[in-house]
Amino acid sequence: MAGPLSAANIYPVVETTHGRLRGVMAGGVAKFVGVRYGAPTGGANRFMPPQPVKKWAGMRSALQYSDTAPQVPGDRRHDYADLIMFESQPSGPGEDNLSLNLWSPDLSDAAKKPVIVVLHGGGFYAGSGNGIGLDGEAMARFSDSVVISVNHRLGALGYLHLAEFGGDRFASSGTVGMQDIVAALEWVRDNVEAFGGDPSRVLVYGQSGGGAKTSTLMAMPSGKGLFHRAGVMSGSALRMMPVEMANANAARLLSALDIAPGNIDALQAVPWTTLLETQATLEAAARAKGEAPTSFAPVVDGTILPRHPFAPDAPAVSHDVPLIVSTALDERSYRMANFDMTEAQLLDFAQARAGDRAKEVVDLYRDESPGEKPFLLAARMDSDIWFRKSAFVQAELKAKQGGAPVWSYLWTWPSPAYGGRYGAVHGIDVAPSLHSVRGALNGPSSDSLAMADRIAGSWAAFAASGDPNNEYLPEWPAYDGETRATMILSQEPYVENDPRSQFRRIWADIGASRDSTPE
Repeated sequence: MAGPLSAANIYPVVETTHGRLRGVMAGGVAKFVGVRYGAPTGGANRFMPPQPVKKWAGMRSALQYSDTAPQVPGDRRHDYADLIMFESQPSGPGEDNLSLNLWSPDLSDAAKKPVIVVLHGGGFYAGSGNGIGLDGEAMARFSDSVVISVNHRLGALGYLHLAEFGGDRFASSGTVGMQDIVAALEWVRDNVEAFGGDPSRVLVYGQSGGGAKTSTLMAMPSGKGLFHRAGVMSGSALRMMPVEMANANAARLLSALDIAPGNIDALQAVPWTTLLETQATLEAAARAKGEAPTSFAPVVDGTILPRHPFAPDAPAVSHDVPLIVSTALDERSYRMANFDMTEAQLLDFAQARAGDRAKEVVDLYRDESPGEKPFLLAARMDSDIWFRKSAFVQAELKAKQGGAPVWSYLWTWPSPAYGGRYGAVHGIDVAPSLHSVRGALNGPSSDSLAMADRIAGSWAAFAASGDPNNEYLPEWPAYDGETRATMILSQEPYVENDPRSQFRRIWADIGASRDSTPE
């Protein structure tokens, strides 16, 4: 038992199930980074379920970040990269990346603080729990909770399905990245009390890819009982990769590496740099065809992931887990670059999505926001088509299940960064969800600090009680299929039933028309 934090206790020590760890205390919050919950994943451990950490004697430092999962490096030339602070803390890529980072306001094992576990974004192919934007110090202090970020395997190293080529030994290789997250939650269950946390009050949430991971985790039997609340921010994943597609992706990668099917030992010996470069080449070819880099994602293997996360219904295994589902108004602006789009180009944009109903669609968006730039109206269209469609379905299915409640929010406050040109962009709520005003919120101001209080206060309350209602917002009722009550997160937050329903209905109608049109 490390006891209360004090100025004299700059480098506190905590006893874990594997051995003693030394962290650092700053500003009343203890920080332990690079804490391994699994063994290195290279060599014979590659494509295998996470292996346990060996116990150690003496003291181990938790003052430096671990490897980040190998991935294609980010490109800082895109303004959006700086807006969301996607880069990692000083560390390099490598296969010793099964680690977590932890911040705690009280290291007494009797403190029993709520636990907030954050899963990073970046789809299933990029990102890191070491990300600057995922620093948990401010949130640990604000929420009086233990905050944890997680690293896990990505891309082919995390989701290459080799069951057809490697037999039973590799039957679950298409889900090892998700198995890593379960292993991290097992570490939390076994150790967080020593860091002042309550293992019976664990919230898991994430944005974008982190939301997709949370969605997937909710359908995994191995995750049952390891988390007690869940949050999906702009990442509602309804379906994961079917076995047939996963087999084709694996065959394509083996062929590109000139490795015979069945020779998995050779695949385990390939340098991870070569494996990543080959993966990147295949993904670049997919992008050239207009496809997204989704070659490697959790596989519905029938065992570790026995079903799709939210298709055809909400998973029974998480029936008792309350959920928050959210989107931001202008999500898709991060993938668009035509900031000076004209009205004529907006109509063309709508034409590609709505066909002969394009003018009707444009008029509907223009009626809602008469003075908005065409660029943001276009982004809003794609946000409604992609992000909000899945979020609606996920919330509806969870509510229909009749188990633990679900809440919904829509973030509408635009980022002031870069003159506001991105609007309420994808990822705008990540930093403030950890009570930070850096990045998309463009630094401290009365407005940005208020938004951070609202969203971080919601996650803090949800972690503590399973209900997001808090002092910074008006009363927030649960979502159901009739009222569709949604918290509108803006400078004057309010609850609206079925907000922007006209857009939900028109895109559903257009989609139904297209689905019924013969090829």
